[in-house]
Amino acid sequence: MKKLLIFLLIASYLSANAQDLGTLSVEKIMRDPKWMGVSPSNIQWDNNSRTVYFNWNPESVKEDPLYQISIDSRKPQKTSDDFKRSLNKGSISYSKDRSKVLFERNGDIFIRNVSSGQENTLTSTLERENNPVFNADESKVLFQRGDNLFSMAVNGGTLVQLSNFTRTRKRPESALSKQDQWLRQDQINEFEIIKKREEDRKNREEKNKADAVKGPKEFYLDERSFLMSVRLSPDEKYIAFRLMKRAEGNKNTIVPNYITESGYTEDINGRTKVGNALAVNESYVYDIKRDTIYPIITKDIPGIKDLPDYLKDYPKQLEERTKKNEDRKVSINGPFWNADGSHAVVVVSSLDNKDRWIMKLDQQSGKLSLLDRQRDEAWIGGPGIGGFFGGANLGWLDSNTIYFQSEATGYSHIYTLNVNTGDKKQITSGKYEVQSLQLSNDKKSFYLSANMEHPGITHFYRIPVQGGTSVKLTSMKGGNEVSLSPDEKWLAIRHSSSNKPWELFIQENKAGAKPEQITNSPSEEFKSYAWREPEMVKFTNRYGSDVYARVYKPEKPAPSKPAVVFVHGAGYLQNVHYWWSQYFREYMFNNLLADNGYTVIDIDYTASSGYGRDHRTGIYRHMGGKDLTDNVDGVKMLVEKYGVNPENVGIYGGSYGGFMTLMGLFTTPEVFKSGGALRSVTDWAHYNHGYTANILNEPANDELAYKRSSPIYFAEGLKGNLLMAHGMVDVNVHFQDIIRLSQRLIELKKDNWELAVYPVEDHGFVEPSSWTDEYKRIFKLFENTLKK
Repeated sequence: MKKLLIFLLIASYLSANAQDLGTLSVEKIMRDPKWMGVSPSNIQWDNNSRTVYFNWNPESVKEDPLYQISIDSRKPQKTSDDFKRSLNKGSISYSKDRSKVLFERNGDIFIRNVSSGQENTLTSTLERENNPVFNADESKVLFQRGDNLFSMAVNGGTLVQLSNFTRTRKRPESALSKQDQWLRQDQINEFEIIKKREEDRKNREEKNKADAVKGPKEFYLDERSFLMSVRLSPDEKYIAFRLMKRAEGNKNTIVPNYITESGYTEDINGRTKVGNALAVNESYVYDIKRDTIYPIITKDIPGIKDLPDYLKDYPKQLEERTKKNEDRKVSINGPFWNADGSHAVVVVSSLDNKDRWIMKLDQQSGKLSLLDRQRDEAWIGGPGIGGFFGGANLGWLDSNTIYFQSEATGYSHIYTLNVNTGDKKQITSGKYEVQSLQLSNDKKSFYLSANMEHPGITHFYRIPVQGGTSVKLTSMKGGNEVSLSPDEKWLAIRHSSSNKPWELFIQENKAGAKPEQITNSPSEEFKSYAWREPEMVKFTNRYGSDVYARVYKPEKPAPSKPAVVFVHGAGYLQNVHYWWSQYFREYMFNNLLADNGYTVIDIDYTASSGYGRDHRTGIYRHMGGKDLTDNVDGVKMLVEKYGVNPENVGIYGGSYGGFMTLMGLFTTPEVFKSGGALRSVTDWAHYNHGYTANILNEPANDELAYKRSSPIYFAEGLKGNLLMAHGMVDVNVHFQDIIRLSQRLIELKKDNWELAVYPVEDHGFVEPSSWTDEYKRIFKLFENTLKK
């Protein structure tokens, strides 16, 4: 009887504990994320293509240790700290036969034999060397030290300085102002002693010049100049370089930090605001044989004077700028040379974000000729194309043919172009995006990631460079982040599904090959709850476009039939997909809401990534327009198909999602009864330039766009209940944003809002206590307003 009683007590305890593990609470899900288990990250192959390294933390220690597996033995093994340090490589460069690899480690250059693993040190200096590459015949190593470019024979020969950028305080006469040059010459003309000294100085300089070893031509860099790129042509005849000159007169914002070790309030020097003066970009070519430096000429670029269409809304400004007839400011990326250096191509981007030109560079003159122009009256962007959200994919297939990506059809696809004939060919096509791209070692195939099957499913493909049928290499539904081994025989795949975090798999680089799972990361506590696989739905918005969403359905809807709209951040981001969300906390919170009777919807509204150009740019000049109406239309769909009560709908989100929450409560108060706006942009004129100017142009030039896109101008429309939450040391969306809106609400005599502040948090919260406090407030808001 006693044993039976003990057994029943143990069974009762285990049952209660299991039930507790399977029940969600805000406190539970907002703990340090290690409670869930830590997924593998930072996947990298060894140069020998036999070993994969990755960070992983199955033991939940403070920092994620480095693990490795080999192709022969698939069991993860933890590496030593010393070995981890030996893998700390900067940029790497392979020899043509891929038998040797150059790399930088801790500011020195090394060369490694791939098959034997033997390393030799090429430089060991106190100065930092980086960006090593082989020259065309692989007899020399080229690298950068400080501002300058150097070469050194692989067998340990002479170190040669190829460029001569100097920041010496002695300014050349040509750098003096016109006034100072006049005064100097007047002194020489007036005084014999100065004239004599000047002649003596010139004689000494001429003698020193004659006696000196001839070096590369000097190029003076002033205190405002930064070298952004220095490149040597493969034939070693030219050096191309790009300068960025810092704008003057801009005022940086200040972010006060109140919780400090010193006990004093300390200022964090922040960014500038949209519309401030931009840095000036200048690109040059140094002809080594002629010892001559000349600029890359942009004045003849087709459309360099074109004005944007939005100026039609401002007739006076249009007239003034038409009369000025000024060239637009541009930035040049490149040159990109073919293998023998006979052709060079540059990518030119207009700083007003409307144009991207691919142009052939005449290296002897600096003149440009057009190969391809992509114009967008909204803004240039999309995967692999360039602009604010990423660099451009461009390379050479052979001596005469380049490849690149373009949104010419409305979706980012691959193109090839003959630089001699101008013949252009589209390689991929369809209503999907090529999201990553690399050329095979033999230059016969492209490897690409794309969402061909469904906007929310990514796979890894291979396609011939001449076009044709693509071969799908991955097979698991969901997200597949692929790292291809250097010899292209293996795939290291980070895979996840919508309710299962990322794991590492290894697979042969063959269609139909079976992937082998390497890691198993979730904790027992995490697995004890049946995480929902959200229902993937598609609805048609009021403009006739398809919009994708995920719905979390409650098993037992609350009597008031409430619903909550979660709005993802960043604007240009995809969250409706079949892989594990980067918003994992919000994913768990949406499960908690569904457990408590809410129907939750998460929408890839207009401006989200993954859906092509029209979806991306649909918010041009009106943020809080089509992006907001998509969410309103999603609520309408919930009412019609899921039986949601339209009187009990809430909304929440952070950053761009916080902005959307404000716009929802201020401009469509009949739709949203309450909302949680986290780290929100409240006035776009106070955000940064790189992101905002793409979408809204500049405040002084396009005031209409800012007035209709900023919540602060619509605050009088607030009727529902608003919770605002913001980190006080947010250097992205400044705390000033939410303070300005708070003052506006005070002046409007609104009393149905509250502000929660987090003194130690930046834009992305770190402390579990802050996450917990924030989401307890959001949950309380919805419980008090949507269930009555």
